Amino acid sequence: MNKCLSGSNCIQKEQTKLEVKRAPSRAGSPQTEPARKMKLPIFIADAFTATAFRGNPAAVCLLERTLDEDAHQDIAREMNLSETAFVRKLQPTDDFTQSSRFGLRWFTPEAEFPLCGHATLASAAVLFQKRKNTNSTLTFVTMSGELKARREEDGIVLDFPVYPTFPQDFHEVEDLIKAAIGDTLVQDIRYSPDTKNLLVRLSDSYDRSFLESLKVNTEPLPAIEKTGKVRGLILTVKGEPGGQTALYDFYSRCFAPWVGVAEDPVTGSTHTLLGPYWSEELGKKEMRAFQCSRRGGELDINLRPDGRVDIKGGAVIVLEGTLTA
Repeated sequence: MNKCLSGSNCIQKEQTKLEVKRAPSRAGSPQTEPARKMKLPIFIADAFTATAFRGNPAAVCLLERTLDEDAHQDIAREMNLSETAFVRKLQPTDDFTQSSRFGLRWFTPEAEFPLCGHATLASAAVLFQKRKNTNSTLTFVTMSGELKARREEDGIVLDFPVYPTFPQDFHEVEDLIKAAIGDTLVQDIRYSPDTKNLLVRLSDSYDRSFLESLKVNTEPLPAIEKTGKVRGLILTVKGEPGGQTALYDFYSRCFAPWVGVAEDPVTGSTHTLLGPYWSEELGKKEMRAFQCSRRGGELDINLRPDGRVDIKGGAVIVLEGTLTA
């Protein structure tokens, strides 16, 4: 293997072996031969960046045939990234190079997730760059409906749904917010029932550097909010006024300890909320956004007349190998 990520996500061998649980044999019966192992192509791509080791890394696994249900979660836990994507053929005759429609599922290390932007972008990048898919637009059949990814010269554009947010009473979530960010000034709070995200806009007196350096305590949040209403916390601030330098319309950070992700480096799916929110606040349909995690990532947002949102970003594939499951 030519490239490897550092840290706990590093894969030092070309093949990573996973134990697949099997039912124990009955007492007294002869030991059966172990099931034949499946070799799966697997990749790691950094999404919403043009530079390796920036943006948000996602694992992408290409499935030639059906995988045992439990194996999806086992592999996601083994990869230990915020998301692992599983791209599957919809028909036996489909081909990763010629076909344009695929099934797609996303798993965090803890659970299956209903919508993920950066792992969708990573999946499209793998098909376009590594499988040389001949189509300009790919369609993914997912838990959130059909999602499209189209190839452009300067990136990949995701065609995603728009999710509205509604005013949220501060006192109902006061304990959660204060546990996360203390006495940081809050300007607006919105809630998305579709995605179960709590969107917290910080005071306009704060800027990018404040958001980047803000210490967010995510550890107690799942114990404070146990009803299932909230599965993600988004912090956002308004961008700086336009000028000579390349600035952004808004900044954000995203936290999802309820599904095992303390902080997500760059989150495409949260921009299905942030896009329409800031579009209304700024009176703009086209915006440029930056997610202020340690790795950081850039997203181009375009609110379309048909009620959907285009989210464009780059992707860099940093690892390619074979996983034995």
